[in-house]
Amino acid sequence: MTLTIVGLGPGAVDDLSRRAWRTLKQAERIFLRTEKHGCVSCLPQMEQTYTSFDDLYESLDSFELVYERIVERVMDAARRGDVVYAVPGDPLVGESTVLKLMDAANKADIAVEIVNGISFVEPSLKLIGVDALDGLQVVDALAVAALHHPPINPDYPALLGQVYSKQVASDVKLTLMNQYRDEFPVTLIHAAGTDKAAVEAVPLYEIDRSEHISHTTSLYIPSIGDMSSFEQFQEIIAHLRAPEGCPWDRKQTHLSLREYLIEETYEVLEALDNEDAQALCEELGDLLIQVALHTQIAIDDGEFRMTDVLSHVNEKLVRRHPHVWGDVQVDGAEQVLTNWDALKEQENANKGKQRESILDGIPKGSPALLQAYKLQAKAAKPGFDWDDAADVLAKVREEIDEILAAEDDEQRAKEVGDLLFAVVNWARWLDVEPETALRETNQRFYRRFRYIEEAVAANGKALTDYSLAELDALWNEAKAQGL
Repeated sequence: MTLTIVGLGPGAVDDLSRRAWRTLKQAERIFLRTEKHGCVSCLPQMEQTYTSFDDLYESLDSFELVYERIVERVMDAARRGDVVYAVPGDPLVGESTVLKLMDAANKADIAVEIVNGISFVEPSLKLIGVDALDGLQVVDALAVAALHHPPINPDYPALLGQVYSKQVASDVKLTLMNQYRDEFPVTLIHAAGTDKAAVEAVPLYEIDRSEHISHTTSLYIPSIGDMSSFEQFQEIIAHLRAPEGCPWDRKQTHLSLREYLIEETYEVLEALDNEDAQALCEELGDLLIQVALHTQIAIDDGEFRMTDVLSHVNEKLVRRHPHVWGDVQVDGAEQVLTNWDALKEQENANKGKQRESILDGIPKGSPALLQAYKLQAKAAKPGFDWDDAADVLAKVREEIDEILAAEDDEQRAKEVGDLLFAVVNWARWLDVEPETALRETNQRFYRRFRYIEEAVAANGKALTDYSLAELDALWNEAKAQGL
């Protein structure tokens, strides 16, 4: 028993291969996935031997159900003798039933033969004048429509098949807009390989407005260029670390890069504090350089690869969001954090990393204010906390009194530390993150002091020529101006 799967090509009977024609002419039992194909009316022995599955498309609610039923019917027939199953295009390009049939036939010990046909790809490339070997990515539009970010390398072109309705086009458009700008020029390709073939050059945001969209529509997306992909980024970093690369990059180690990682992180924070989107874009790129450099060093040293980094973080994000990728219900952000901590604890236990204290897990190298804030928050979870903010304020005043009562510099330094710790606790009770609050205060101080310096310089004087009262007056001017 043999199941022969035939590709009927894009539409015109002239594009049907001689082998396909011969197979159809000699077959005793032939199934068509659909009769809605240009060459079907010209096929040999049409009336006597062909059975289509168009009735399933009309009676069932989803394509998945249709495909399952097609597989069932074809396999029932194949178990009784040789069968031919004919599909549009090529059997192995965008034909969901084919792989399912091949798997089922293999399990049933039924031989499978594939008779290739011209897919939608070749005539589409002819219409738009593109070489497939120039990095063309062929993607199922239905898969893209179900995602939130396109699985496409933007440095290379892509051809999306099965954009068969305005709804699919709309869903595809929204996904693509997570990577491509709204006005990005794309091309809709209709009925490729038939005498009704047509192309439409449109901006991305208009693809679902076309009146010509049908079951034969595809979408061509050209390369963005401008070295815009993560793959290109990794190539550049790998080149820098290669023997013919940069001497500075080649000599770096995980430890030598530590200061740059911290520096770039703070530059990202500065861009965020300034609400400067352009600076943020640039600084995030610089921070990514550090991530990629560390990863390339690990590759060179045989430790791990970027695929390991991405696989680990992707799995962790999915695992720790069971309310998104599972059936867990949450009431709000607070419960998400609670679940996150519980899942993290379980993961550590599974790895044999049982923490000795609930305070463990805070990076020792984090800024002191932030570290104090997180220590207090962790201690508060089991109830080690003040009853209300008034008690915390009383503690702040107590620490001030202890500083004033200190008898030597060592004791005074200790009490100042206690005061800062108490102030951080008070900030926590006021829902203020102290590290950010102090950083913003530092920036305000800088802006206002610069105002004083510029005002003094405009008068041709030095800061030392002004009294404290005069300088304070200038400070208040800066403050009044919102600096």
